[in-house]
Amino acid sequence: GADSLLDFSAEVTLDGEPLTDEEWQGLLNAVDGLALVRGKWVEVDKEKLQEALAHWKTVEKMARRDGLTFFEGMRLLAGFQPGAANTGSGLEADTAREWSGVQAGSWLDEVLMELRDPARIAAQQEIPGLKAQLRPYQVIGVNWLWFLSRLGLGGCLADDMGLGKTLQTLALLLKHKSSATPDSDETLSPDARREVSPGRGPASCDSHDQVNLPPQAKSLAKGETGKSASTRLPSLLVVPASLLANWRAEIERFTPSIRFAIVHPSESDNLDALLNSTVCRRADLVITTYGMLARLDKLRRREWNLAILDEAQAIKNSSTRQARAVKEIKASSRFALTGTPVENRPSDLWSIFDFLNPGLLGSAGVFNKFIRARESGGHPDYGPLRVITRPYILRRLKTDKRVIADLPEKTEVRAFCSLTKIQAALYQKAVTDLADGLKSADGIQRKGLVLAFIMRFKQICNHPSQWLNDGAYAPEASGKFARLRELAEEIADRQEKVLVFTQFREIAEPLVAFLTDVFNRPGLLLHGGTAVAQRPRLVELFQRDDGPPFFVLTVKAGGTGLNLTQAAQVIHFDRWWNPAVENQATDRAFRIGQKRNVLVHKFVCRGTIEERIDQVIEDKKSLSDEILEGGSEKLLTEMSNDELLRFVELDLQRATEG
Repeated sequence: GADSLLDFSAEVTLDGEPLTDEEWQGLLNAVDGLALVRGKWVEVDKEKLQEALAHWKTVEKMARRDGLTFFEGMRLLAGFQPGAANTGSGLEADTAREWSGVQAGSWLDEVLMELRDPARIAAQQEIPGLKAQLRPYQVIGVNWLWFLSRLGLGGCLADDMGLGKTLQTLALLLKHKSSATPDSDETLSPDARREVSPGRGPASCDSHDQVNLPPQAKSLAKGETGKSASTRLPSLLVVPASLLANWRAEIERFTPSIRFAIVHPSESDNLDALLNSTVCRRADLVITTYGMLARLDKLRRREWNLAILDEAQAIKNSSTRQARAVKEIKASSRFALTGTPVENRPSDLWSIFDFLNPGLLGSAGVFNKFIRARESGGHPDYGPLRVITRPYILRRLKTDKRVIADLPEKTEVRAFCSLTKIQAALYQKAVTDLADGLKSADGIQRKGLVLAFIMRFKQICNHPSQWLNDGAYAPEASGKFARLRELAEEIADRQEKVLVFTQFREIAEPLVAFLTDVFNRPGLLLHGGTAVAQRPRLVELFQRDDGPPFFVLTVKAGGTGLNLTQAAQVIHFDRWWNPAVENQATDRAFRIGQKRNVLVHKFVCRGTIEERIDQVIEDKKSLSDEILEGGSEKLLTEMSNDELLRFVELDLQRATEG
């Protein structure tokens, strides 16, 4: 468990066999860098050997004095040592890897293998009261969550949108409810001795003769190794306000025996009275929002069994009020649900882990220094970060047929659009205005200017009226509206439904009016101003076979938590310059329950900033295929004036060609 203290010992081996003190001295006294040990000639680098042993003896001494925490042990095993300089040994990372290695022993090694490969975890019995048939990968997910909670560790369920993170979480909660008294064969003995066996780190020039340091590194759990499965305390679930109705519906559908209370003004005018009521005290689960958690001290001060964050990317910025609030929660285990644990930068992952397993990745400052060092060589090397976080992240992709074989295909295409003459004229004037403004702007003023013009270019590419704010929205004035008409007419002819996403609330209603004319039927609209209580009704209407043919949604309001599988066509009218956010929106249609192949159209205006930023997104996907360092907007603000103007300039021929 996270509270365990581990023992650590350093030893010297040759071919995995410990060396005696005499043999070790013989190595150090070797002449010309060669020593005869046990009938084998071994090449010796005396200086590196002494540095390596001194380093690990320092670690051993510190471990015996203060105890080696579980997370410190995990960092040693992963080679993730952002604060290694604090040991004072001066051992360089490359030297440490060349001449030494750390490896877990039998018990800890088995635990880590089960965390990294949850299919190894022994299958648990059926969960009483669960009104659903879990798919095989969902059974594995529930077992993994259960295993982590038994160890008192936190984990991130990072399955693709639509693979059932909600159902797996509810199954975990039901399992806790039905297992208030753990089975005797599952109970972890507080006094059980846990052994960590030798590490291996080859460091010889001869392919047959190897020196390994430190093999036989051992770790004994000195403290309590497991958390009770008791559910005497309720669990806490924190969600975006827009998902309250979704969770209520899923609980009532799949786990009706779970007693829950929703702490939100939409449920009660007196939240203090609700928190003190028997409803909350006897609940298995208390559900609240990020905003409410930040406002209500009582929620943060109370003890909880499990603390669960849905859409946990909400805390990716560790400096926000809601991120600070969730990290005050007191719970035996913490879980994060998000299909995008990394949206823009490595610090996103640090912030989530600072909630899940505080201290595992060190402090924010130390972590950022570690990342900068890893990125300084041209090609970023995140290997140690992947190794240390892998046991606590479970990610399955819908595109992996080993995970789910009956989900249709998803195809993404660029829908290239031309600019009309008025769009081209406004765009060119914006480029000229930006060039003039850059001559006198610097510092924060320059950054603000660039961000304002990025927005201006986006608005012009959508429709001149969005930038001019004249309310006209004549369809013939926008190349995107022309392209949208072509697609919508084809979709209408095929009697299919479509989701249309935009990042701008102000253009959502003009899009609804335009599509109503194309389909000759009204559609639906969801944006940030749509009441929470109305959203389930909108989803229900759209999901009916005879429901509206189109649904216009803003990405921020409708990009998560909705099941809209009646649509097999998805249109991104304008690009949210973070592919992870776009993928989340697409997954409203591409998820379990979808019976048809999903076609995704991403609108891009040729010869403009949209076409160039599209290429940037494709070239720099992420830490795990999705990260664009700092986001596209930040990338542009840090360009020189000449680079920026070349990036946003108008290619008139490409922009206006039919």
